[in-house]
Amino acid sequence: MSVLKAKLLNWKKEKVADLELPPSLFHQEIRWELINEVVRWQRACARQGTHKAKTRADVSGGGKKPFRQKGTGNARQGSIRSPLNRGGGVTFGPKPRSYKYVLPAKIRKTALRQTLSWLWNEKKVFFLEDMKSPEGKTKELSNRLKNFGLRKALLVDQDGDPLFKRACANLKSFQFLPVEGLNVYDLLKYDHLVMSKKSVSFLIDQQGHLIKANSEKKVSKGEVDEVPEVSK
Repeated sequence: MSVLKAKLLNWKKEKVADLELPPSLFHQEIRWELINEVVRWQRACARQGTHKAKTRADVSGGGKKPFRQKGTGNARQGSIRSPLNRGGGVTFGPKPRSYKYVLPAKIRKTALRQTLSWLWNEKKVFFLEDMKSPEGKTKELSNRLKNFGLRKALLVDQDGDPLFKRACANLKSFQFLPVEGLNVYDLLKYDHLVMSKKSVSFLIDQQGHLIKANSEKKVSKGEVDEVPEVSK
């Protein structure tokens, strides 16, 4: 399939140039079961796992036998902190643990491309010429985002402008994310995706390395994919 063309906009929502996008990033078959698997993996890795229930050895007190062994008519007990008693320890309760597990990088990268493709199909992606804030004021950035009609969006750039990141920090419905940390969960969490020209170039270059690694298999057939560059 030929390259995709998108509009490169400025902060006034005016078209500046055409942007060429590779189908390998923005035109992939969407498999929701694969995307769901990556989201579950991300949420599992983000869990603290600090939950802990006290066993009878951890509960304070109960060092003395509550009553004599025989003659009371009660069932024999050696401690009031037994799991049978109220306020006692917990049997087989939760312990601190890590919920992390290994997910193949191929699955993660494929799901990322499919999520980008879904956002592109739903027309939820905007491409900006740059992401800079002259004053670094939250109100200024909020007014700019209103021009695009955005309420909840993920802002992605490669070299984050310190003033832009400071202005974005106070906006609850918007998040700045370096393109190196682009992930499936954050893409699905927000309604729209706003990418700078530099971040698109980074993704295309990264995708070019992946294609180059597999190009040796196609050299014999003379079918080597070319990765388009961002138009200037």
